[in-house]
Amino acid sequence: MDDGTAGGAPGTDADGAGKPSCDGAEIDPAGPYADGPWRNYFLILLDRIPTPIAVCRAHGEVLIANPAMAAQWGAAPGQLRGRNLLDLFEPRAKAQLDRLTEALRLGRRSRYPVEVRWRDGSDGSAREGELTIDPVGDPSVNPPALLALLRVGDPAPAPAPRAPASPVEARILALAAGGATTASIGTALGLTVDGVNYHLTRLARRWRVQGRTALVARAYVLGVLSADSWPPAPA
Repeated sequence: MDDGTAGGAPGTDADGAGKPSCDGAEIDPAGPYADGPWRNYFLILLDRIPTPIAVCRAHGEVLIANPAMAAQWGAAPGQLRGRNLLDLFEPRAKAQLDRLTEALRLGRRSRYPVEVRWRDGSDGSAREGELTIDPVGDPSVNPPALLALLRVGDPAPAPAPRAPASPVEARILALAAGGATTASIGTALGLTVDGVNYHLTRLARRWRVQGRTALVARAYVLGVLSADSWPPAPA
């Protein structure tokens, strides 16, 4: 999966011993299920599995991707064919990719995890997950095709929405809704008149309203003040 040369020149293995190579050759994405009716069963199953899966050449060129994999980019499965996995996913640790490349060069077959990140095609959000790469197909073919399964990590929790008003602002609004003057609000809350006006001015700018009456009305709409409480109280 580095630069298309993991298995040496087409038609030879990494040591030039003359083993058949799948680089540049036609590879059936059904791999070991390419013969007989099993091929159709494999492709139908691949299409229905909810896990994102792709079959690709040793250097990463996608041969086939199921709908779950294509959905990560908001694409149809056929639109991923011919693209390279390294153009779609960014490995988080180059050492993991180097380990896979070296294993393919030496003809080893095992399961290799590669932590990756990418941009979701539907909303552009950053996603993270793990690609599990399995060399598959006829053991005599070198380099082998690769089966890539994607485990999508849980998205980062969305930041908690900012409260429309702080506790102090809510108490000021509750007293204002009950008809208290600026001075009496300050006395009740231990603020100066300027301090009360400062909070009211900040609220007016944030909510884009003018006047105390509009501020109180907006506070009820936003749920800052309790709609079924008298005297007025913060929600």
